[in-house]
Amino acid sequence: MNISVKNLDIAKHKTDCHVLAIYQGNKLTESAKQLDSASKGYLKTVLKRGDITGKLNQTLLLHDVEGLMSKRVLLIGCGKARDLTANQYRHLIKLIASQLHKYKLKDAAIWLADIELKDTDQVWKIKHISQIITQSLYRYNKTLSSNNVKPALRKIIIHSSQKGTKLTTAAKTGQAVANGMAVTRELGNLPGNICTPTYLASEAKKLGRQYGIKVSVLNEKQMETLKMGSLLSVSRGSRQPAKLIVFEYKGAAKTGDPIALVGKGVTFDSGGISIKPGGAMDEMKFDMCGAASVFGVMRSLGELKPKINVVGVVGATENLPDGLATKPGDVVTSMSGQTIEVLNTDAEGRLVLCDALTYTEKFKPKAVIDIATLTGACVIALGKQGAGLLGNDQKLVDKLLAAGQTAADRAWQLPLWEEYQDQLKSNFADMANIGGREAGTITAACFLSRFAKKFKWAHLDIAGVAWESGGNKGATGRPVPLLMEYILSEAGR
Repeated sequence: MNISVKNLDIAKHKTDCHVLAIYQGNKLTESAKQLDSASKGYLKTVLKRGDITGKLNQTLLLHDVEGLMSKRVLLIGCGKARDLTANQYRHLIKLIASQLHKYKLKDAAIWLADIELKDTDQVWKIKHISQIITQSLYRYNKTLSSNNVKPALRKIIIHSSQKGTKLTTAAKTGQAVANGMAVTRELGNLPGNICTPTYLASEAKKLGRQYGIKVSVLNEKQMETLKMGSLLSVSRGSRQPAKLIVFEYKGAAKTGDPIALVGKGVTFDSGGISIKPGGAMDEMKFDMCGAASVFGVMRSLGELKPKINVVGVVGATENLPDGLATKPGDVVTSMSGQTIEVLNTDAEGRLVLCDALTYTEKFKPKAVIDIATLTGACVIALGKQGAGLLGNDQKLVDKLLAAGQTAADRAWQLPLWEEYQDQLKSNFADMANIGGREAGTITAACFLSRFAKKFKWAHLDIAGVAWESGGNKGATGRPVPLLMEYILSEAGR
């Protein structure tokens, strides 16, 4: 997809389709006024007929408008002037993308960067246009005998009356974020019999070779040497060997302390001996979406090449029942030396993450963010709208909250009060791996906090946002936008 930003002349620009907005009550945006002038009042004539009134999300496709070199004009209603919200604006761009694909258009000029929008600028609008249009191109084909037809769209020009490299950078950033999301979605959508820990390791090496990112993979023997007894306790019931995958993106000085991303990569989660109910168990292939988001970020970083150092650590394993599988009541020893009583083998993500967090200490990170589809309790608390966010450093948490707001990939902070730690008490180990029914998302983070005392740390529980169920079942690519917004901000972009 070719996306660029230019100051266009609506009468002289040749394209398959001009996309313009009109306000409710048939009020014209600046670009619509240009169109009406070029077409000698034709637009106002169309509006008088009442086929479109400018009500939010209305659409009307016009053909062969006199005075233009384009074949079509797509009109989009954006509601009352000055009332449009950022969320509504993003929905409009999604609607535009669906219309462009519906009519199998190859190129389009989009005139929505100049319309009024509260608390945003041209950079924000251009970035989100680029990102959403690029996102719309993703199609899953890997295991379909008859492939989904690829969209015809190949070229987008975003009109802007302003000039500057910031606008071009915004378009490139939006596209790179969407490309990273596509990687995350593809890995999440793949079935567990294909996307195994070994497959993830192979894909990591391919990504590293393509973008010049150092990738190393630890096998189970190496993890045993490091005494990662917690992570390895999860893989005991699987015939697929666990892997610890490490990305090292070095865009700044080699001595610069990196940001570290730690992803939960349970490629299929049956619950182990504490086996899950059969309903919707197929969706447990998405239990590696935290890991997939680390892959997506690395893809976006490789494309944009910001001046910052980022480490990605992925603990990859399956969680299956077997004669060798960990049993409820077993006690395992983590890499940190702390012992854990495994009361529920379906609370396995934290067993993977705790050893990955300890391993991450070696990189001396300035901040660590773990990303995991960790608790169903988070879905109950926040639904599908926002990720749960907890941490031991409020400045880091605040930066992530702000990044999520800007990226339209929001998170919500939950408390990490000391009193919750009591729920993890065990008579037989330093801690239990569950804390009971109450505050399940929080006690899971309390567990992880015990392995994050040597660095600034935040935990993103993405169980509610990583995938959609029902007719739109599939991975979403979140929270790649949030993470990239934070990283690029830290890089001064």
